[in-house]
Amino acid sequence: MTEFSNTPRIDHTAKAFDTDLQEITRKVAEMGGLVERQITDAVQAQVERDVELGERVMATDPQIDTLQREIEEKAILTIARRQPMAVDLREIVGAMRVCNDLERIGDHAKHIGKRVVALDGDFYPQKLIRGVEHMAELVAAQLKQVLDAYAGRDLPAALAVWKGDEEVDAMCTSLFRELLTYMMEDPRDITFCMHLMFCAKDIERMGDHATNIAETVYYMIEGRPITDQRPKGDPTNFGAATAVLQK
Repeated sequence: MTEFSNTPRIDHTAKAFDTDLQEITRKVAEMGGLVERQITDAVQAQVERDVELGERVMATDPQIDTLQREIEEKAILTIARRQPMAVDLREIVGAMRVCNDLERIGDHAKHIGKRVVALDGDFYPQKLIRGVEHMAELVAAQLKQVLDAYAGRDLPAALAVWKGDEEVDAMCTSLFRELLTYMMEDPRDITFCMHLMFCAKDIERMGDHATNIAETVYYMIEGRPITDQRPKGDPTNFGAATAVLQK
């Protein structure tokens, strides 16, 4: 009786999976690049009061949403067709998680772009925006580092971002307090300072999503979630700020 080897079929399946994974990884990298640009442009638009740039930030969002859908559809199709297991399955699930966090970061950048447009024509002291700019630079650097860690499967780099979330929270708290002081000293600054508070909160949430990506990298490499409690600061909430203003 003739025996038939299934090795060619296995090799073909492995190659097909690798091709699918490369396409997914390429799209995640493309999405990450767009989101990084979105953060930079959103903050630059705010600093320079560039309404046109703020509108471009908002216009980029549908492109990011489309990439997310394409990645998720390709990932689901790959799981159905290739039935990956163990590390291969974690690669696909990890890509889906990362693209979800990138989409949320893009949404927060879009919110900042909207505020630039809303504040068009309003005068405000430039010194008030420096804290937001500094905070955004920190988060943008963390996002770049964690995306590089994802691409290179670099666990130490991912953990460095995970541990750095507390610094972002502390900066957000400090900025809230500074803006609150300005509002109490000069009521003319209240509107703009409240916009900056919302922008700072958007940036703080971007940092949370960068930390999520770091946790995904850990899961992909180690095969289990991080069990340690995530380092968190104690950010001032909007309710507390509003209560002070109403006194």
